[in-house]
Amino acid sequence: MRILFTGASSFTGFHFVNALLSAGHEVICPLRRPLEEYEGLRRKRVELLEGKARLSSAGGKLSAASFGSEHFLRIMRDFGPFDLLCHHAADVTNYKSPDFDPLRALENNVCNLGNVLATFKSSGGKAVLLTGTVFEMDEGKGDGPLRAFSPYGLSKGLTWQIFRHFCRSAGLPLGKFVIPNPFGPWEEPRFTAYLMNTWRKGETAKVQTPDYIRDNIHVDLLAGAYGVFAGRVAIQTGEPIKFNPSGYIETQGAFAQRAAREVQARTQWKCDLDLLVQTEFPEPRIRTNMQSARELVPNWNESGAWDAFVQFYTKTLGG
Repeated sequence: MRILFTGASSFTGFHFVNALLSAGHEVICPLRRPLEEYEGLRRKRVELLEGKARLSSAGGKLSAASFGSEHFLRIMRDFGPFDLLCHHAADVTNYKSPDFDPLRALENNVCNLGNVLATFKSSGGKAVLLTGTVFEMDEGKGDGPLRAFSPYGLSKGLTWQIFRHFCRSAGLPLGKFVIPNPFGPWEEPRFTAYLMNTWRKGETAKVQTPDYIRDNIHVDLLAGAYGVFAGRVAIQTGEPIKFNPSGYIETQGAFAQRAAREVQARTQWKCDLDLLVQTEFPEPRIRTNMQSARELVPNWNESGAWDAFVQFYTKTLGG
């Protein structure tokens, strides 16, 4: 397939693009800004994709091609036809903040969507794949109402509703791939990064919220499932289809212990943990996906994925 993919500089986007490339697809990744303006992990991820995915054209970098912009539309016209538009990019600036503006994010996520879909279809485009999150409203399974976790989750849920409406109007098949809690090489500094950095220094990692039940999934398994599902979206007809891949559904305390066992078996680190007593539950106790990712990737190499996870951190941390 020929795929137009937004959001390649993100943690999951980087792995999704690699999975699509490994499956033999041609992937074109518009960048929101010039490469030299990327920093840190995002810059490294983009650099690793150069020479594999198409990030440049005869006219130079596909830069400043934010979703819905004239440059983005021109890419669809000049490089089409595409079998699939994978819209993975989303406004995530300060996404954990209670001051996150969901309406501004929504506007960026669906910018000029009518023209985008019309241009995509007139250029030979066949189907659309949107990325969602288990933390938006009405996704996954859990205790109590499936409300949005945050303003960010709200923006993602509204993005889905608008895409569903406009794709139906445009006569374009639509798929949704819902992400839980991914971890793995090239991740942002979140929970597992904290664990690895703490253990690398020989310190005890404290788990502040050990009783939350969450759905942590290795990004290698997640990306493999995304690659298979993308192929299904490209040939589907009728109503939108959706996949909610799950990985390790367990308490955060149990997942931290799982990570400690896997890391300990591959390093000389002690991997000590302190599971604190959790007394506050500002978020729902349970929110997970409900379909095993192994349904799509039955031969996933779990041990090899943990090897890659540990190798990444021992290399970057010098352990």
